[in-house]
Amino acid sequence: MYQILLYLHSWGRWLVLLTGVLAVLQAYSGWNGNRPFTKANNGLSAAFTGFMWLQVLVGLGLYFGLSPWGLNGIKQYGMKDPTARFFGVEHIALMLIATIIAQVGRIALKKAPDGAPRHKKAFVYFGIALLLVLLMIPWGIWNPARPAFRF
Repeated sequence: MYQILLYLHSWGRWLVLLTGVLAVLQAYSGWNGNRPFTKANNGLSAAFTGFMWLQVLVGLGLYFGLSPWGLNGIKQYGMKDPTARFFGVEHIALMLIATIIAQVGRIALKKAPDGAPRHKKAFVYFGIALLLVLLMIPWGIWNPARPAFRF
């Protein structure tokens, strides 16, 4: 079960990144072009937020039970171990914050006037969420490295 969730979580990040980049680019284009907020814009923002929540659910399954680096890593290695601290605290905390920011942005979009203001809100909220996601994916630059693609 651990391998299945790890595989899903690893590949799910690419769905989050793809929809996130597309949502931010689409929002920027709509904001600068003063275009109306279309059903396609709404669908992409829903996909981005939905994939983020799906990642949270799979990640919580790993964190609370199956992964040796989630809560189990903190218990076993403590906060002084960089890998245990990253997956046990930093990764989960900032990914939850990113997901909440994306969700708040999605809610704010519904209340914003159509056109450039709605696209601007989407750009700001989704841009911040995407930046946090990019910072907390274990690329191996400033956090523990993990494979880009698990097979």
